[in-house]
Amino acid sequence: MTDHLKRSRRVVVKVGSSLLVDGDKGTLRGQWLQALVEDIAGLREQGKEVLVVSSGAIALGRRVLGLGAGALRLEQSQAAAAAGQIRLSAAWAEALGKHELKTAQILLTLGDTESRRHYLNARETANTLLGLGVVPVVNENDTVATAEIRFGDNDRLAARVAQMISADSLILLSDIDGLYTADPGVDPAAKFIPEVKAITPEIEAMAGISRSGLGRGGMITKILAAKIAVGAGCAMVIANGKKQHPIRQLAETGHCTWFRASGSPATARKQWIAGHLNAQGSIAIDAGAAQALKRGRSLLPAGVTAVHGRFQRGDAVQVVDAGGLLVAQGLSAYSDEDARRIIGHKSNEIAAILGYAGRDEMIHRDDLVLR
Repeated sequence: MTDHLKRSRRVVVKVGSSLLVDGDKGTLRGQWLQALVEDIAGLREQGKEVLVVSSGAIALGRRVLGLGAGALRLEQSQAAAAAGQIRLSAAWAEALGKHELKTAQILLTLGDTESRRHYLNARETANTLLGLGVVPVVNENDTVATAEIRFGDNDRLAARVAQMISADSLILLSDIDGLYTADPGVDPAAKFIPEVKAITPEIEAMAGISRSGLGRGGMITKILAAKIAVGAGCAMVIANGKKQHPIRQLAETGHCTWFRASGSPATARKQWIAGHLNAQGSIAIDAGAAQALKRGRSLLPAGVTAVHGRFQRGDAVQVVDAGGLLVAQGLSAYSDEDARRIIGHKSNEIAAILGYAGRDEMIHRDDLVLR
């Protein structure tokens, strides 16, 4: 499965608090971060796009604010996150900058991934940054999240982000080297599991509880993250991040637990569009556009003849031909109101008509499934 990592075009790396922050001192492990960034630079040199999901803001901020050990109240966690996030972002920017890599910060909450408009905006921001060669650093937006909507751990946040950007591999760097049949800290007879082909009830029963005291996750959150990732066609790995150059060690030794994905991110996305979304409206197209779709092209406004129903950007719509026959289903890049204004026009006319530069396509081919 390490060959899968070599073939991966887009990789998400999740870093936990217990790896990034010294638990006793509450300070950043600078040398460890530099070693990890060297690994990330190596992935970039291989032509891979890399996004980081980083914990550590609260762990750094509580020291700055003089908050002692033990559980924090919600408002204290939010205050610590506010103080720590600026330091965490600066540390990543400095470390990546030494390798002439640009970075950008993206803060997300669970609500952002469940609100269609917010999800689309976050996805487009991340995709644009990756396309520009930037290494985005994502963290949960603890300063505004409430107890009801927070992820509670960055493992599932990383999986949601991997799903959102159609990543090929998700690397969870942890204080444990993978999945065992039982907690190895409790049961010395626990056996290591190098690969998981399917997440069964037996696999779920093997999950334990975090003992680091810094993170909010544990093996159970990693299993839940794996469900999200592999369902999106993204293979996931749990690897030991405590040593220097953890990604290089992973590539060299292969010692980790891989969760095998079913299909590719593109296939999983197409299945989701085809079978899990209810169409909110329909778009009628001419014969030329219908032929173009069959050749694997995107749907351009010039080929659209009519728009029916009410929908927002990112909603699923049906695509029908001149006779009303269903041709495809996809995610519209425009609301029904804006779509009606640009039908029949060329893509280079969109900005003048709408007053803003939207996408060239009414429905991009990556967001389209032929029926």
